[in-house]
Amino acid sequence: MGALVGLLAGLGGLLIWRSLAGPRSRAPAATRSLHDRVAELLSQAGYPGLPPSRLYALSALAGGVVGGAAAAVSRAASVAVAFGLLAAWGPVALVRARRRARSVELRAVWPDVVDNLVSGIRAGLSLPEALAAVGVRGPDPLRPAFAAFGEDFRVTGRFGDSLDRLKATLADPVADRIVEALRMAREVGGTDLGRLLRTLGAFIREDARTRSELETRQGWTVSAARLAVAAPWVMLGLLSLRPQGVAAYDTAAGTLVLATGGAVSLGAYRLMIRIARLPEDRRVLR
Repeated sequence: MGALVGLLAGLGGLLIWRSLAGPRSRAPAATRSLHDRVAELLSQAGYPGLPPSRLYALSALAGGVVGGAAAAVSRAASVAVAFGLLAAWGPVALVRARRRARSVELRAVWPDVVDNLVSGIRAGLSLPEALAAVGVRGPDPLRPAFAAFGEDFRVTGRFGDSLDRLKATLADPVADRIVEALRMAREVGGTDLGRLLRTLGAFIREDARTRSELETRQGWTVSAARLAVAAPWVMLGLLSLRPQGVAAYDTAAGTLVLATGGAVSLGAYRLMIRIARLPEDRRVLR
């Protein structure tokens, strides 16, 4: 029994290390503080004004409430801690789900933004005026950000600084491409801005179509990974309704089993998600 527990603990540690270890090119991003990563996550989810401390407090509150309820029902401290940790992860999981949904939503409207810019340039508007016009005629989800850009540019008159603030507000990879292309066009100059925007719009449409196909193919794998991770904890939740059924977990060996199971579940889930997204990573690297 001891050898089996040691083997499972080693396997869980290996899976966690493999799932968290990224390519060397991502090392600079890993050096950012947790606060910066959480702030970026909230911005990408559409909550740029929400401080990370609020998310921390909400996670702590959810973990405390659920952990207290689990302790009252199961009378086992180890089970209460396990469900408390799961509940504490809940707000973060919801924010991540919101980020994915927002990314899909914005991916569908970026080509319309490029079309609006092309129309504005053809109508004789300057590049800042065309960007500000998106806040009036553009897609509804993006109007506030571009309207804020127009107001900021009218106040400061500095196109580069206003673009940086627009980029930070949108917090979207497609927006980064558009912003940098417009910055380059503004700095270099020339008469091919319309052609550049049309080429960029065609690339964004093709990229959105490819990503949609990849996500459809990956959906079954991701769903299976989530179900495989959730199933043991659902069973533990049902067992906790019968205190005599979880008495074995309120021991040192039971605590070790729960800790090992949590580590293995986390590592297996991260590894399966990474495997499911390998085709997309390879396509982006190419």
